[in-house]
Amino acid sequence: MNYGILFTISRHGYAFTVKAFFLDRDGVINIDHGYLSSPEQFDFNPGVFEACKIIKEAGFAIFIVTNQSGIARGYFSEGAYQTLNKWMLGQFSKQGITIDAVYYCPHHATHGIGDYLQDCDCRKPKPGMLLKAKQEFGVDMAASVMIGDKLSDVEAGHNAGISKCYLIDSQPHSRTETTGYDVAGSLLNAVRKAIKN
Repeated sequence: MNYGILFTISRHGYAFTVKAFFLDRDGVINIDHGYLSSPEQFDFNPGVFEACKIIKEAGFAIFIVTNQSGIARGYFSEGAYQTLNKWMLGQFSKQGITIDAVYYCPHHATHGIGDYLQDCDCRKPKPGMLLKAKQEFGVDMAASVMIGDKLSDVEAGHNAGISKCYLIDSQPHSRTETTGYDVAGSLLNAVRKAIKN
């Protein structure tokens, strides 16, 4: 896998650290039609594949981090989610793009059913999914980027120690308060900004 490698000095010599882009799914990767559960409902946003190719060419890993409360609410099963996820990864693969890992939260603190009724550590804005990637892949969070379409995505990035966070908004000039994050009109625009900066 084409991980971005940074050299860091430690007491034991050189260590390798991954730098990554963390991407929300619904609203960033695909059009957010609400509680998607099948490939027939899934429409990729324009420029997504180009953006991910730029990310990979720049030497970053790609992690998708997605809240999936539709599972918690009983709208669709984890099995249906996994089937859709496998299909999505296949579409990326057809474009020559490897998504390094996908993390999802199936819980909801107030609307969950059964075991899914949890005030968990993984539902954004909590940073659990991002910190799991950090632990499993050795991600340097300070050298990484978070891109989402909701403030909870940006907050999760900050809570995980990521300083470079972008909020996708189709009307970016409509936002006047941008403290702690930058606003971009699309994933492709955000990636270009992040790579340039």
